[in-house]
Amino acid sequence: EVQLVESGGGLVQAGGSLRLSCAASGFTFDDYAIGWFRQAPGKEREGASCISASTGSTYYADSVKGRFTISRDNAKNTVYLQMNSLKPEDTAVYYCAATVGYCRAGMNYWGKGTLVTVSS
Repeated sequence: EVQLVESGGGLVQAGGSLRLSCAASGFTFDDYAIGWFRQAPGKEREGASCISASTGSTYYADSVKGRFTISRDNAKNTVYLQMNSLKPEDTAVYYCAATVGYCRAGMNYWGKGTLVTVSS
């Protein structure tokens, strides 16, 4: 059974940091790109960051560039999203998702999400 389980969300003050984790199982993790998406209340889901499979290339939305860092530990089948200098507008449910190979639209697997709330 394929599973993506997010953790690490919570309540933090503006300017603070959180590290999200995405633990994967049930597929060949090394072959998959992993993306982080987020959906704020009343808004559409948007991509925040992604890390590809073999090259480890990383991508960031302009809104998080310079503040968020994505990384992966293939030995632990886990991807991390380090979020620094958090802003109230970062408040959202954060989801991780997987697709074969390179970061692209059309993710194959999704987690259930973890809530991040940034207070002003």
